[in-house]
Amino acid sequence: MNTLRHTLLAAFVAVALGATVARAADVPTPPPSGVLGISDAQLDPSFWVARQPETDKVVLDTKAIAAINDKVMRLDPSMHDIRHLGPTLPREQVKGWIAKLTSKPAKTLYDVDGKAVPAATIDAVMANAGLDAIPANVTPRYGMAVRRAALRGYPSDLRVFSHADDTDIDRFQESTLFPGDPLVVVQMSRDGQWAFVVSPRYAAWMHAADVAYGEAAAIFAHVDATPYRVITGATPQTVYTPELPALSELQLDMGTRVPLDTSVAPDQPVNGQTAYTSWTLSLPVRDAKGALSFHPALLQRNHDSAADYLPLTRANLIRQSFKFLGERYGWGHAYNGRDCSGFVSDVYRSMGVQMPRNTRDQSISPGLEHTVYTDKDSHDARVKAALALEVGDLVYIPGHVMMVIGKIDGQPYVIHDVGGMSYRQADGSMRRIKLNAVSVTPLLPLMFNDTQTFVDRMTSIVRIR
Repeated sequence: MNTLRHTLLAAFVAVALGATVARAADVPTPPPSGVLGISDAQLDPSFWVARQPETDKVVLDTKAIAAINDKVMRLDPSMHDIRHLGPTLPREQVKGWIAKLTSKPAKTLYDVDGKAVPAATIDAVMANAGLDAIPANVTPRYGMAVRRAALRGYPSDLRVFSHADDTDIDRFQESTLFPGDPLVVVQMSRDGQWAFVVSPRYAAWMHAADVAYGEAAAIFAHVDATPYRVITGATPQTVYTPELPALSELQLDMGTRVPLDTSVAPDQPVNGQTAYTSWTLSLPVRDAKGALSFHPALLQRNHDSAADYLPLTRANLIRQSFKFLGERYGWGHAYNGRDCSGFVSDVYRSMGVQMPRNTRDQSISPGLEHTVYTDKDSHDARVKAALALEVGDLVYIPGHVMMVIGKIDGQPYVIHDVGGMSYRQADGSMRRIKLNAVSVTPLLPLMFNDTQTFVDRMTSIVRIR
């Protein structure tokens, strides 16, 4: 064991044993990045893949994954089975969906300039939601997202923040839909610019212009169509095409399933270009009246995609997660990125696992296998569980989730989309490093606050097996 590994292991053991202040000899000198325990070699997925036993062994086959997805859809209250909605929905159900997000903020919010948002501005946004105008019976309108589209808690593009000096976490931002995601519209804003949509994993407001309307049968036939491609790259784009701007350089995020368009003869051009070097996809388009139709678009073959979901293996979990390494943190998939729960769900989605969207929902989902931790669980019991973590395990603390990628000298390491990391230095002082990106870190030294480690605040471990 080299000196760095020896001293690093000693530091981790000190944390594991509950040491409040580590001895100087126990804490290694951090690298220039300040990220304790990480060298350049550990930023390469091959480093972690090589350390795994049976790295390509299938952990769950397609039948087992389908069973998990079915269980999550049936049992998890955060999921929505929009395929089997009735022809009308009662007002209280629709109002409940909307009011869960669109309620008058209890605390002062701040704009991008750090100024308090006036009460009149909030009142106008609330009025635009039109909660008092929901009819007794709502007829859901089926549609599809035609591009990567933000899901908002309120029918507004106004970016608001909890603190005057924070302009990253927009409290009106919730999540994101991707091209071809099915949805139902259950409410329009008073100004007609926003639609409240219910999708399988989330219900929120989105720009009405990002929805194309069609018949439910046609929408779900497209969702289920074969053959198809699964996007396995981080954020590949369709080929540039001036002939069809709506499908030109359209971003397709990891895990998105897109049918192939088999109607175009192989020797015919697609949007003015040969198709033999690309996959011809079938993607949704909205016309001037909002109607849905499907058109071909090209995805270059040298962009990462697959004929089916990737096998769920340790190697694929590591390789897929590292495709996002360095991507900026984006609350609710903002900044054209993703947040911690969006990150892990997109990785697992590329292997066919459909997880709840939010951290808390994932951590307690009755459709997933999880171990819950409460105040009754001791520090030693938590550390023992942390040392037994396996690749792909998801570790939850309040407001955050991390994915385990392996161990060094028995100590667990994680990859996560995280704002920063804190740890005790040799003199006992706290070192705080701003990360704000998908990052690799050791788990045990991470401090949640001045007195508790991440492991001390662990609420759940989810093992998708």
